[in-house]
Amino acid sequence: MRVASLLPSATDMAVDLGLAGQLVAVSHSCDHPAAAGLPVMTRSSIGAHLPPADIDAAVSAAVREGRPLYQVLAEVLDAVRPDLLLTQGVCEVCAVTPGTIQDALRALPDSLPTDARTLSLDGKTLSGILGDVQRVADAAGVPERGEALTRAARDRWAAITPAAHAPRVLTLEWTDPPFYGGHWVPEQVERAGGVNVLGRAGQDSGRATWADISALNPDVIVVMCCGYGLADNVRFAQDLRAHAPARTLRAVQAGQLWATDANALYSRPSLGVVRGAEVLAALLRGEPTHGASVRLS
Repeated sequence: MRVASLLPSATDMAVDLGLAGQLVAVSHSCDHPAAAGLPVMTRSSIGAHLPPADIDAAVSAAVREGRPLYQVLAEVLDAVRPDLLLTQGVCEVCAVTPGTIQDALRALPDSLPTDARTLSLDGKTLSGILGDVQRVADAAGVPERGEALTRAARDRWAAITPAAHAPRVLTLEWTDPPFYGGHWVPEQVERAGGVNVLGRAGQDSGRATWADISALNPDVIVVMCCGYGLADNVRFAQDLRAHAPARTLRAVQAGQLWATDANALYSRPSLGVVRGAEVLAALLRGEPTHGASVRLS
């Protein structure tokens, strides 16, 4: 089976399921080592190296005007002709959606085999993510691998030792302007032993004001800007610490401002969310995890 993945989490799932050798194309943001050298099927219309406020403005303008944030390269799709095309329906800001794929197929209607399948992954909670892992396994003809992976993930989730003191936690998936974490992130916080102060499990993330955040005055702030690794999130957290409204917050004054590897642990609906909860539990105990979290003193 020839598998094309249009988002990093789907690539991660495919590799976890032992399908690395069947990947024939990936997205521009797929960073798994197994994706190296494969044809790239997508591109973003937003510059990746803009400051956070400029990225937010560009995304907001594109959504307001009905312009797609991503493009599928129809000529690559035509060249690789996958049997299984993995996309997502969780967030139009994060990756290619089924509608964008349909636009590409209209340009090249014969670019997929007649029996090709497009599978849209839509898990917004841990349970939904594990369900998507099984759906990919079933579609690829390896259901037993999906069963083994999801069982191991549930066991590992259950084995997490939560922080004992139940600190009040704010997760920020964007810092300028501030957006709180949604979807599976509130579950991760609760499993780690924290009290999530903004956002609900399974619901979209949302924009917050500094007045909202000041009123909540959380004990811990975790910076996990969507689409970025640890080094970038350290930089975003440093900028946040220098921002006047943030300097008065309890978490910042107490040295409980943390940066994390959002790409690996929080941004993607993949098995990495289990590891993300483990890292959160450790940092709520005051323990940084090498390569995954940094405490800003």
